[in-house]
Amino acid sequence: MPLRQLRTEWFGNIRGDLLAGMVVALALIPEAIAFSAIAGVDPKIGLYASFSMAVIIAIVGGRPGMISAATGSMALLMITLVRDFGLQYLLAATVLTGVLQVLAGIFRLGSLLRFVSRSVMTGFVNSLAILIFLAQLPEFAGSGFSMYIMVAAGLAIIYLFPRITKAVPSPLVCIVLLSVVSIIMGLPLRTVGDMGELPSTLPAFLLPDIPFSLETLWIILPYSLTLAVVGLLESLMTASIVDDLTDTDSDKNRECRGQGIANIVTGFFGGMASCAMIGQSVINVKSGGRGRLSTFFAGAFLLFLILVLSPLVREIPMAALVSVMIMVSIGTFSWTSLRELRTRPKSSSLVMAATIIVVVFTHDLAKGVFVGVLMSALFFARKVSQLMSIESELLEEESRRVYNVFGQVFFASADNFVAAFDLNEVIERVCIDVTSAHFWDISAVHALDKVVLKFRRNGTDVEVLGLNKASATIIDRLTIHNKTDIFKEAVKH
Repeated sequence: MPLRQLRTEWFGNIRGDLLAGMVVALALIPEAIAFSAIAGVDPKIGLYASFSMAVIIAIVGGRPGMISAATGSMALLMITLVRDFGLQYLLAATVLTGVLQVLAGIFRLGSLLRFVSRSVMTGFVNSLAILIFLAQLPEFAGSGFSMYIMVAAGLAIIYLFPRITKAVPSPLVCIVLLSVVSIIMGLPLRTVGDMGELPSTLPAFLLPDIPFSLETLWIILPYSLTLAVVGLLESLMTASIVDDLTDTDSDKNRECRGQGIANIVTGFFGGMASCAMIGQSVINVKSGGRGRLSTFFAGAFLLFLILVLSPLVREIPMAALVSVMIMVSIGTFSWTSLRELRTRPKSSSLVMAATIIVVVFTHDLAKGVFVGVLMSALFFARKVSQLMSIESELLEEESRRVYNVFGQVFFASADNFVAAFDLNEVIERVCIDVTSAHFWDISAVHALDKVVLKFRRNGTDVEVLGLNKASATIIDRLTIHNKTDIFKEAVKH
């Protein structure tokens, strides 16, 4: 990496990065504890993971300013493994997850993100915003009126304080002021300390205490593979969102490798598999964080908070952090996508809606994105298939009919290709001109075979003209009829 780029990414925004990192660290604590509870492990496992991931990914990741830590989507995938085999197997699965992600980066699988359509991305963002908001609602259950007042006050501070000054991130001001008010007034509010016990020691390097055997590998491999895929999917899509927020670009394949390295280190230091967090990343960006220093400091300050300032951290009211997360959900949701529903194609709106519905109801980002990508592919194939057309002209003096084929012939348009020919017409010769067409797959070749063989059975001579090199290659390899009888030597170059 050039020295100038290194200096910019680390020290180009020192003040903004440090302040943003403080906000992120405070918001990470309750989430890490909550996600540890989901996975069925001690709170320190999530907290150690959040510290380790943030610090390591700041150094080796591909997206400056993006936050990686323990996440709910990953925690949900660990429940069965922890319940059936215990913590040590989870740590081993975390290391293997990292190895698989490093391999994904080496083989440049991060580039596959370009196949995810904008509609899927929008659905992904909106569904995460909804999930972030819904995750805050349990905090209101059984709480008194003071909870609602404090959250409203927190939101007012977050949105109004920047009108006074932007020197200090308003979410940080919100957390500090609400904490002071809660402590002084002795409000009966749930605090961070109520979420779980904070660790009191530094994470230590250790090898997972498991049998090193093929049996162990077969136990953890399915979990690691799923964790690797979901982790990379969420990380790469979060990176794209931060790219848009900051109007900068990032190296997606380096991000794959970085996530892998961070998970390997995390597994050896007693943390659970983690990935990028869209909520915390948005908090970081909106609080002024742009460089790697913000991510590094978030992890380092998190460790400082839980080891040194834990008595104070325990007194932070959840109302303050709920206010910050509601701000994140509001800022994350793409409100313009609602206004564009009338103008954008119905297929795009359906893809976005399907992605949101699947993610929200399953709480599984991978399933939602898979459904969205699948629907996008089907709509695209349908649209391209409709672009194929065939025109015919009868040359009576030559007793010959010429079919001119235009567009793409593949599995979705193969039936239309066959239906366009009058296969029962009694005529001496048929010429199929494919100069303006392309044959893509075995379905297209089979369709051409069907047309040619049907004409032949009716005693009609057939010739195919204008095959480009790619089409000629696939037809030559897959056709079942004798091509020398029907293909002219002239092939478009």
